[in-house]
Amino acid sequence: MLIEKYYDGVEFHREEKIIYARFLKPHRVLSTCRAAGGLRDDLEYVYNHQSCEPAGHSHRHAASLWRDPVAYRQRTCEPYGLPAEACATMGTAANMNHAAFVREAFRGLQVVAVCTGGVEANAGRAGDPASVFETADGFEKLPPAEETPGPGTINTMIFINHPLIPGAMVRVIMTATEAKSAALQELAVNSRYSDGLATGTGTDQIVVAAMQTEAKPLTSAGKHAKLGELIGRTVLAAVKQTLANQNRLTPAGQCSVKIHLERFGVTCGQLMDRVCDHLAAEHAELLRKNFTEIERDPVTVAAVAAMVHLKDKFTWGVLPAACWSEIMGAYAAQIACAVSGRYDRMDAYRRRLAPGPGHADAAAFPGLAGRAMAMGFEEKWGEREALAERPAGTGKEVKPR
Repeated sequence: MLIEKYYDGVEFHREEKIIYARFLKPHRVLSTCRAAGGLRDDLEYVYNHQSCEPAGHSHRHAASLWRDPVAYRQRTCEPYGLPAEACATMGTAANMNHAAFVREAFRGLQVVAVCTGGVEANAGRAGDPASVFETADGFEKLPPAEETPGPGTINTMIFINHPLIPGAMVRVIMTATEAKSAALQELAVNSRYSDGLATGTGTDQIVVAAMQTEAKPLTSAGKHAKLGELIGRTVLAAVKQTLANQNRLTPAGQCSVKIHLERFGVTCGQLMDRVCDHLAAEHAELLRKNFTEIERDPVTVAAVAAMVHLKDKFTWGVLPAACWSEIMGAYAAQIACAVSGRYDRMDAYRRRLAPGPGHADAAAFPGLAGRAMAMGFEEKWGEREALAERPAGTGKEVKPR
């Protein structure tokens, strides 16, 4: 089925589990594809193929085909009548119906980005611990990795209606990758392999195709060049749109305390338990019934997000460790104020919440946020003037010194 045609040079078709681009005019292609990858001038098609479902489904093709990209390409192309030797191949678990098409233009220059994506199980940050090491015999699993990474891939195809020099083709990939990472940053996507924000997934792929004409090739695709701007805008928009389609991942949907804290190893249920550990039984029951509304309250999310950002600043070395207690105490107090609505209690919250130097690790960090939420909630609804510190789970107050 023909779904779109751009600049009289390329048309896009979707058939069952595949989206393929058919070149109406010659294009130079640079890609990460295992079959027909690298820089090519002899391709007629590039395509993105859904080979399995995102969860609970093994690949439809035999494992041996995955180790032989040429055979995999042949098997994939046959049902659709595509000439395998003239195709560059990308594979994914993402639904082709969730693909995003974005076009930008300036003075006759056109850029089209086509993206599919999913990040729920495989989002990672550049530099995260690897799970495998490639040897002559294949991929060897590295400890402590015990399981194959979950599904999740962002596949990007970029089409430009103007020739580029080879160096500019490579620069397109750099600019597009920055745009993809910017989209994940704006969506606050967490790495599944560390406590950092994700910059991509472990299996991302990209295709760049520039139409070959008699025009003088462009030499720059960086951020200062208009071409780079168009690439950045199309990829940023396409990545965000496809993740909204595939994962229901939207900016508004990311307004959540849990989402901002989960990269530090806490689930929604665990966070709720940590808050309730500091509440009297009656208030703990009330909080559990209203936890979704509380953890999605924009003012509370803003306070938690600010504290998380500062935690990153400590991790990156921007802020000195000696200031941990002072800074975290102040911003944890912001969380308590957001929940209680009592900003006049800021100083009292700060004194009670200021953590010791031994609580600077990622595992203890969600506990501080949970304790701050509990302090604000107890003061909002309790008869006591403020929630004092107590050992987790005892329900007994410990009077501040």
